[in-house]
Amino acid sequence: MQSQNRFFDDLSKVLNGLAGTVAGVGREAEAGARERAKEWFGGMDFVSRDEFEAVKEMASKARAESDALKKRLDALEKAGTAKPAARAATRKAPAKAAAKKPATRKPAARKPAAKKTTPPKSAS
Repeated sequence: MQSQNRFFDDLSKVLNGLAGTVAGVGREAEAGARERAKEWFGGMDFVSRDEFEAVKEMASKARAESDALKKRLDALEKAGTAKPAARAATRKAPAKAAAKKPATRKPAARKPAAKKTTPPKSAS
């Protein structure tokens, strides 16, 4: 059944137009708010998610490498403290050899003194 009253037809057209306008205004307000939020957050020196993940991965690798190097250093220190007498003997041997060798020094060669020259006398 079709509406015979023109008043209700006009009213429904106005309300449909109003609903479309309100929806458009809402979309514009949302876009404006997003843009302002981006500007505000952009000025705060935040990093993007991709940059954060990249730095996080680099830090994880560095931490793993540091842990591996620490284990290796601990193992080397443990192996080095097992034989302290042998290490001390090898350290003293080169020092004794260097002490036995007499230090010979050549005397510095003297340079001849520069001769003083007098300028030629001019005939006046």
